[in-house]
Amino acid sequence: MRQGAGDAVLLFNGHDGEWRATVAEAGKRKGLLNVERQTRPQQDPPDLWLLFAPIKKARTDFIVEKAAEMGAARIIPVQTDFTNSERIRQDRLQAHAVEAAEQCGGTFVPEVTDLQKLDRLLANWPETRQLMFCDEALAGASEVIRQEGRAAPWAILIGPEGGFSDTERVRLLGLPFSHPTSLGPRILRADTAAVAAMTVWQQRFGDWA
Repeated sequence: MRQGAGDAVLLFNGHDGEWRATVAEAGKRKGLLNVERQTRPQQDPPDLWLLFAPIKKARTDFIVEKAAEMGAARIIPVQTDFTNSERIRQDRLQAHAVEAAEQCGGTFVPEVTDLQKLDRLLANWPETRQLMFCDEALAGASEVIRQEGRAAPWAILIGPEGGFSDTERVRLLGLPFSHPTSLGPRILRADTAAVAAMTVWQQRFGDWA
């Protein structure tokens, strides 16, 4: 940080809103701040999870950054049958979420979990949470999420670059909380699909509506 003694900064911890402070001491390894007053109350996002299959490093970073900016409360990388990456750096992705919140003036940082197997996650799925299943096989179809369930907690599921396997699709179509959804007339890349899906959901059920 290029701040010196007497400079003003804005702080947030994810729970207590935004606060104005001034730099009392600034050293190479540590500093001292004087917190003065609250400038904005805490603004939490809707109860929305984003589930996505990790892809190439830069594009996975993009998904995490945009999810944090657009109002995801939790970001869950999932391993599907066709997921290209079998490991992630959870700490690095969490740092990207922090940076995204700072850049967009947010007061909340979503948790980025470690990589989880999709089948295990679905086996322990909370009954009250609805799932927006973004199925590339529906490209060009008219299936969209219904208006019912506005007050319910939700999650969005984005598949890998190779799409969902037949086994995964059959299972997802049979789940009572799963809502197969089209994201338009064309098949989108995974990172584009994440942004498009969050936009659709936010306009229908979230804090953009």
